[in-house]
Amino acid sequence: MTLQARDVWFRYGPRDPWVVRGVSLTVAAGEVVGLHGPSGAGKSTLARLLAGMVAPSRGQVTVDGHPPRPNRRERRPNPVQLVFQHAELAVDPLWKVRATLAETGAPDEVIAALDPELVPPRLLDRFPHEISGGEAQRVTLARALLARPRFLVADEITANLDAITQAGLWHSLLAAVRAEGIGVLAISHDRPLLDAVADRVLDFADLSRGARAGTP
Repeated sequence: MTLQARDVWFRYGPRDPWVVRGVSLTVAAGEVVGLHGPSGAGKSTLARLLAGMVAPSRGQVTVDGHPPRPNRRERRPNPVQLVFQHAELAVDPLWKVRATLAETGAPDEVIAALDPELVPPRLLDRFPHEISGGEAQRVTLARALLARPRFLVADEITANLDAITQAGLWHSLLAAVRAEGIGVLAISHDRPLLDAVADRVLDFADLSRGARAGTP
């Protein structure tokens, strides 16, 4: 199984500049691929494209030939989960952690049995404002994993965390994805981090055919 972008272009309006320009990449199941590039390069927009949250203006994103986000008539789960940089914006502030995790459809006994290194049981009955940024990011990561994805797009997920918290979160993530054979696209401006966690690292500028050509 592969997650693939083929000559993908995207802009927010017909007269707006291209944000993603001619990008092609492939992530295989069980593989951790790093995507390096500076802030503002278009990496987060590409992440949304890969997760099916927006559609390409040109080109195609597929998971083994299918769109990443099934339409409402299909009964298959979304195989690509996106974890954002700002965890506090990705959870409902009025929901306790337990309810946030239950949003995936996971039963309470599965939630209670989560790896305590990822989500300690003491967090389950707290609200987002009662936990730290690192803990909130672990919750959003656990929510993505509970959805049983085949691919995970991790967009700068540790950029706002201290070095020790970063290391712990990546240790938990890599253990989980290796156990389940999940493919990961790890997006970051931090090249040493990507060199440490990824099987291979791509440079966003090198992927952008349109960055050199200027137009499609």
